[in-house]
Amino acid sequence: MEELFSKTCEPCKAGALRLNDQEVEELLKQVPGWAVIEVDKVPRLQKAYLFKNFKQALAFTNKIGEVAEQHGHHPVLVTEWGKVSVSWWTHKIGGLHKNDFIMAAKSDALFEP
Repeated sequence: MEELFSKTCEPCKAGALRLNDQEVEELLKQVPGWAVIEVDKVPRLQKAYLFKNFKQALAFTNKIGEVAEQHGHHPVLVTEWGKVSVSWWTHKIGGLHKNDFIMAAKSDALFEP
C-alpha cells in the first residue's frame, strides 16, 4: 500500500487504457479489503469503512472529499450512521485505472477506527 499511497494521480484523458484483469489482480493485493464490483457494466473499486457513530463517518467522508479535490479524482461516497462506502473508478475510460488504486490506498491511510 505504501507504494501506491506515495503516488499522485495522473490526469486521465479519454482514450487512456483501462487496466486488464491481471493488472487489477496485482494492484488489489496492495489494497486489502477492496473489491471490484460492477455497476452498469463498469468495474469499480469499493470498500466500506465502519465507525462508532455518524459524526466519525461524516468526518471521514469530508477527509476523503478533501483528498479527492487535491487530486482531481472523485469517488462515490455514501455516508450512513457508522458506515462510509467508497467507490473509485475512472469515469473518462469507463473502468479502472491505476489512479483508482492510488486513491484507494490514500482512503485507507485516512481511516482511523
